[in-house]
Amino acid sequence: MTVVVVSGTGTEVGKTIVTAAIAAVAMAAGRRVCVVKPAQTGVGDGDEADVEVVKRLSGALDVHELARYPDPLAPATAARRAQVSAVPVTTMIERIRALHGRDLILVEGAGGLLVRLDDDGSTVADLARGLAARVIVVAAAGLGTLNATALTCEAVRNRGLECAGVVVGAWPSKPDLAALSNLDDFEVYAAAPLLGVIPAGAGAMDRLSFLQAATRGLSHPRWADLGCPRSRLVSALPQRNEGPCS
Repeated sequence: MTVVVVSGTGTEVGKTIVTAAIAAVAMAAGRRVCVVKPAQTGVGDGDEADVEVVKRLSGALDVHELARYPDPLAPATAARRAQVSAVPVTTMIERIRALHGRDLILVEGAGGLLVRLDDDGSTVADLARGLAARVIVVAAAGLGTLNATALTCEAVRNRGLECAGVVVGAWPSKPDLAALSNLDDFEVYAAAPLLGVIPAGAGAMDRLSFLQAATRGLSHPRWADLGCPRSRLVSALPQRNEGPCS
């Protein structure tokens, strides 16, 4: 099974949009893609859950939500406040491993890498380790992001995981000096490749516009023509004949 965990430097950095972007570009490249949200929190009646956002933007129909808790908190905390037992990470791992016949399984984390998912204190990092997954770190664009990105990527490696790279989750239409300078510094701080940038506001696009934006964003101009239909990130993803996901 080929699994990529999309984590982040924290909450509200664009993990869901990046997950949708990777799914859209991978599907356009002919991959069979599945998206999993292990724990959704803070979604009320009538609100759009993360897997629904991914479905709307990317067109992916193979989406799975494994647990949902009402309060907008870390999953273990939200489960405790709801007076229910959080779904154990061991159960999440079993359910994700049971998803066969896909080329790529994207698992969107909750909050940051060390957010607790269950009552045993298991984290997004523990989930990734149990799945032998590569980790993509979603980061903010501007001032202060380099330290958070460095710490997150260091935590990934210290737990024996592979940091596949960094994606900026919401690139501003008018980037300031800090954001522009960060493009030169991300790879040094992260010790991992900068895989691309997704434009701010992409979540409001229609599906075709989103695919075009995702393709451009994940084909960053520092290494590819903006119109290139094949991104560095997708080139790094497993081909159909790689791994046991056939």
